[in-house]
Amino acid sequence: MSTPESRQAPVSLAEGPRPSPAAGSTPLGERLAWPLRAATVALLVAAPFLLGDFRLLLLGDILVYGLLAASLDLLVGYTGLPSLGHAAFFGVGGYVAALVAKTTVNGPVQLAVAVAAAALVALGTGWLAVRTRGVYLLMLTLAFAQLLYSLALTWTPVTGGANGLPVPRVSLWPGDDGSLLASDQALYWYVLAGFLLGYLVLRLVVGSPFGRALAGMRENEARMRSLGYSVVGCKLAAFCIAGAVGGLAGALFVQHQLFISPSNISFELSAVSLVVVVIGGVRTLYGPVLGAAVFVLVREELSSVLADHWQLGLGALFILVVYLLPGGVAGLGRRLEGWRPSGRPATEPDP
Repeated sequence: MSTPESRQAPVSLAEGPRPSPAAGSTPLGERLAWPLRAATVALLVAAPFLLGDFRLLLLGDILVYGLLAASLDLLVGYTGLPSLGHAAFFGVGGYVAALVAKTTVNGPVQLAVAVAAAALVALGTGWLAVRTRGVYLLMLTLAFAQLLYSLALTWTPVTGGANGLPVPRVSLWPGDDGSLLASDQALYWYVLAGFLLGYLVLRLVVGSPFGRALAGMRENEARMRSLGYSVVGCKLAAFCIAGAVGGLAGALFVQHQLFISPSNISFELSAVSLVVVVIGGVRTLYGPVLGAAVFVLVREELSSVLADHWQLGLGALFILVVYLLPGGVAGLGRRLEGWRPSGRPATEPDP
């Protein structure tokens, strides 16, 4: 029988990383992580030379929706704050970028103002949301998103109402006549740069001591509070960061599509974003990007067959992933980490 002294308490993620495995036992996924990242970025940069115009447009959509889903994963996966209103920040970023475009077509300026506006809205929403949990948190975020959706639909002089707002093509810097981003290929590289910037911010946050503190709060709030952490303050900071990156995704969407409408701030987009996170893999960041790729490709393929009922196919896919791939698409890689050609486990017991 074990004694109280012999029992070990579970290690919190906030206490720091676990000891590294012995030399020669590093999982295959860890050894291939950086080469795969470099190869992925290289393929994304070379995409305009490999894909046609339509496929390149779809890839731009994948990057935008992937960034939105990754920002939601920071809340859902890493912080433990499920949200049904994340499209609100996407829509705020998009509409602010479209309104700023009436004054200046400078793309970086539009992005900066849109990110600031989305972060400010997230601050106001999060100040109330992070003090709740469970179904109350879901309903509060949903209600706020629906409020902004109604505002976008009815404030016709500013938002264009149901007709939406057309947006001119952006320029790269002041004085640019727009020739640098005149082609679809150049505009794609611009969107790719914005995606990489937002993804890098999320990756740095997750890998920082602050990110480990968020993980600890997700698992045991009381313990982190007893260690001196401000749980409400840390959650509010995570909410603002996720909202800012979501606003960046919305601004990139507007600059890529040259149009925004109330559908880009609706509950449907919030629900789809949450589904995309689950399909791709929660608590991975890159998983939601893979889920966005699945979503965009399924939407395009099924819409040509099922017309307006393509969501039925997406729902069926979601059910299959939940039952067959609990870790999402990203979980497939983790399942293969311990595989060895000889059939031996990735790590052997110490002698």
